[in-house]
Amino acid sequence: MLFYVVIFVIFSFSYVNGVNDMSEETCETLPSEIHLTKEEYDELGRLQRTCNGEIAVNKCEGSCKSQVQPSVITPTGFLKECYCCRESFLRERIVTLSHCYDPDGVRLTGEGNNALDVKLREPSECKCFKCGDFSR
Repeated sequence: MLFYVVIFVIFSFSYVNGVNDMSEETCETLPSEIHLTKEEYDELGRLQRTCNGEIAVNKCEGSCKSQVQPSVITPTGFLKECYCCRESFLRERIVTLSHCYDPDGVRLTGEGNNALDVKLREPSECKCFKCGDFSR
């Protein structure tokens, strides 16, 4: 029991003095760039072409308020409340991969083969959610 009291006193001292103060959540939607590769196969499973490109997409990034406090009820002795920066809404959009190659690695330039449209989903809004909560 003395152990819990000592931990509580240390935690309280740190919290009061602002050591663990994350008073502002910084979870936001930011632009980023990814390299995307998509392979296209025929009905027999043979590679027809490979297309790739650099695509601008949104990502969720930032920090969220989380805390750990001593607890005599939980098995670990601590009550954890963790929050993670995640997407709250996704939007679907079509991007065009404009660098296409045949199975031998030769660049395709013919009309209809030189580009490939790909559907992707990206975050349109981000916010803090309880970590591990995938029920949304």
